[in-house]
Amino acid sequence: MSEVHKFPTRRSSTSFAHESEEKIAQLLDFYEIKWEYEPTTFVLERDSKGQPRSAFTPDFYLPEHNLYLEVTTLKQSLVTRKNRKVRRLQAQRPDLSIRILYRSDIERLFLSDAA
Repeated sequence: MSEVHKFPTRRSSTSFAHESEEKIAQLLDFYEIKWEYEPTTFVLERDSKGQPRSAFTPDFYLPEHNLYLEVTTLKQSLVTRKNRKVRRLQAQRPDLSIRILYRSDIERLFLSDAA
């Protein structure tokens, strides 16, 4: 008989933009993976005066894995825009590791973990 484990509720002052981000944080905590929430904003484009015109802030940074995670459960038109920003950042900063977790990825994570 398989056991179902509940993820502990994070006891911190972190305010997440979306419930899915909080669930990912709980999953990372469950597996004792250190994470930082939105620690870095990367400027993708500047205007003629040098002011940021376009930027991207990944949701999580996993310092022990040197990996940025972007969580998205949005409608497809917004996902496309996020994908474009991630590709642009990867082109500008090939030294960074960035992964996008889509709704289907998140659902699979929680289904497989609960099994």
